Amino acid sequence: MKTPRQWVMTGAILAALAVVFGAFGAHGLEPRLNAVYGDEEKSIAGHTVPATYKYLQDFKTGADYHMYHALGLLALGIAAGQQAEVRRSHRVSAWCFLLGIVLFSGSLYVLVLSGMRWLGAITPIGGTLMIAGWIAFAIGATGAKRTATVD
Repeated sequence: MKTPRQWVMTGAILAALAVVFGAFGAHGLEPRLNAVYGDEEKSIAGHTVPATYKYLQDFKTGADYHMYHALGLLALGIAAGQQAEVRRSHRVSAWCFLLGIVLFSGSLYVLVLSGMRWLGAITPIGGTLMIAGWIAFAIGATGAKRTATVD
């Protein structure tokens, strides 16, 4: 992804995928979770709940953050497209959003569907990239003179 137009296209595709994952989570995930987690229980804020409930919420969180950052990528592409040159901070932001979606939302999707709980160690890396993406976006909005050439 090197151009604002590519960021907008990628953001739009990622937003569509977020809707697909959200719909799957709302309408088709529960039977899969019952097969993976059975009668297992989890503790959330001092309350014992079925593991399927907890993991449905985790999947929803992944889909929500997936959509937020797809929309962020769309906004970034539009903002960067209005400038004469692409700022380095915008490029950093775009990659952080993309990798953040893959690592944060992707790890939650796979963890929930597979039961591979070790993936929970990857999720915070994606979240950190998402935060870094918003910071880089803000830096780009300041109008700093540092630019990256578009090749």
